[in-house]
Amino acid sequence: MDERHFRSRATTVDTEMNGGANGEEDDDSMDIIGDDDLIENKDFDRLTEEEKLLVDEIVALKRLKMEKEHQGFPITSLREINMLLKCGAHANVVNVREVVVGSSMDKIYLVMDYVEHDVKSLIELMKSRGKKWTIPQVKTLIRQLIAGVLYMHEEYVIHRDLKTSNLLLSHQGILKGLGFIGDFGLAREFGDPIKPYTPVVVTLWYRSPELLLGTKLYSTPVDMWSVGCIFAEFLKLDPLFPGRSEIDQMQKIFKEVGTPNEQIWPGCMELPGMKTGVFADTPYNQLRRKFAAELPDDDGYELLNKLLTLNPAKRLDAEHALVSKWFFNDPKPAHPSTFPTWPAKSEQNRRPPNEPVAPRGQQPQRPVGGFTLRFDAPKF
Repeated sequence: MDERHFRSRATTVDTEMNGGANGEEDDDSMDIIGDDDLIENKDFDRLTEEEKLLVDEIVALKRLKMEKEHQGFPITSLREINMLLKCGAHANVVNVREVVVGSSMDKIYLVMDYVEHDVKSLIELMKSRGKKWTIPQVKTLIRQLIAGVLYMHEEYVIHRDLKTSNLLLSHQGILKGLGFIGDFGLAREFGDPIKPYTPVVVTLWYRSPELLLGTKLYSTPVDMWSVGCIFAEFLKLDPLFPGRSEIDQMQKIFKEVGTPNEQIWPGCMELPGMKTGVFADTPYNQLRRKFAAELPDDDGYELLNKLLTLNPAKRLDAEHALVSKWFFNDPKPAHPSTFPTWPAKSEQNRRPPNEPVAPRGQQPQRPVGGFTLRFDAPKF
């Protein structure tokens, strides 16, 4: 997501956002927007007291890609705005507050709720510190994710790119867009009958078997497969199927859940990918063995297994997943307010308040590690 974080109550913006899309990280400074003017490229702690009075709250801005548009507003951006406005009313879908225009029509931004973490970066941080989520915490996270997906599907929207880097988690333990479901760039509306779509959607590691095998007729089950992959990743803190190519991805899937046949998935042998004949016959599902420590009870395993069912017609939908017995068994889901607080990505390299300001053009000296201690954070 090509975004920076703003502390703002203004409705117009005149600044470039260059990080993210080209793989480069944004710098640690924030652009501060006051009621009447823009204070560019300043660290919040270095603002004058008068400037700080203009600050209201932190929001996130996503700049729409408009640079090469010469024939009006891009249809891809219209789609994303439409999907977010349709689904943003739910607590677990990131909320778009408004669309704002900068000094020219090629500077258009979505003003969105600021959420401290993307789940992918948080998982990497937790792994680096040897931490894992508890089962009660996983229950809370995955149930929030399913609730957000159910709301989208009830609004006839397929996300088509659910993955940990598109999920956001607040310090309060709320999952959006998931804490929140976010980034609706590939989302589409669907209906009955299903119409053909491109199968080249969803990031490879979270892509469903029917998409990998080349179907163009698909619907909400593609999102539910991604939910299953994310569920497994919440448990292990590692991707379940980290394929290097589409063929390798399918081989990894079949190794864990078995190779499909006409008996368990009618019509699968007619899909383009199955006609290649390159897949070894693996008759047994290995998920129970793989997750025996994390999901020792039948209800937890059943939820994961039904989300990762090869046949999309038999795959668990969001409505039924949300009422899985696993969520009501002991241990019960953790309350979001009990989640530990980790330093947000935007905070990890921020200058501590008592650190001297370095002369312009020089980098300040920071202690090794670069994290600001949060005294309000629950400690592990």
